[in-house]
Amino acid sequence: MKKPLILVTNDDGITAPGIRNLISVMNELGRVVVVAPDKPQSGMGHAITINATLRVNKIKSDGPQQEYSCTGTPVDCVKVAINEVLKEKPALIVSGINHGSNSSVNVIYSGTMSAAVEGALENIPSIGFSLCNFSIEADFSPALKYVKSIAEKVLEKGLPARTCLNVNFPSVPAEMIQGVRICRQALGYWEEELDKRTDPSGKEYFWLTGKFKNLDNAEDTDEWALANNYVSVVPVLTDFTAHSAIEHLKSIHLNK
Repeated sequence: MKKPLILVTNDDGITAPGIRNLISVMNELGRVVVVAPDKPQSGMGHAITINATLRVNKIKSDGPQQEYSCTGTPVDCVKVAINEVLKEKPALIVSGINHGSNSSVNVIYSGTMSAAVEGALENIPSIGFSLCNFSIEADFSPALKYVKSIAEKVLEKGLPARTCLNVNFPSVPAEMIQGVRICRQALGYWEEELDKRTDPSGKEYFWLTGKFKNLDNAEDTDEWALANNYVSVVPVLTDFTAHSAIEHLKSIHLNK
């Protein structure tokens, strides 16, 4: 029986430890094709390249998977893979494993999750995986059995139309992980600061910094799950409509 085709991508770049770990797990589940950025593309959100060329290069693989580096964003990688590289529609798209959390409002900025969202827009079951550790030396091994089991379930059962999963792992030893929780996205925001500096030529420049503020202490959120050493799984819908606001807008008669 033919194994399922799995597309792997990320936003940290094709050589990042996170994606190398993800590739090794996906090789156990199917036929793997990797199309990932040739350099880090963190924080790119759903950006696409429209005013520059895109180049895709097949590179030498360290396993049975086919690998291509792309000069574009994570979303570019998915578009290029679906429209040019792959000879058939993939059964699954996986993105990550990201170096750093993509819980709460971070999903908006995340290149990792935007690649998964792009897959959902194509109605392909898609998952974004992230580890709450930004270090290049982060230990991904405790997360790998959950990566495999979640991917297996999605391959077997599918996902609702235009829906992807945002999966985040606490950065703790395997024995401390309490299990998996299906959650909602916590309400939070970034309290941002622009650090103003001066370059050697005397010109000012800015470096964006900030601290994440969690405004939501409920126990059904991804932030609570991660703080309590659970793997958080949030279903993400591509429909951005604020359905709860429709009646309010009708009531204030915007058409008059």
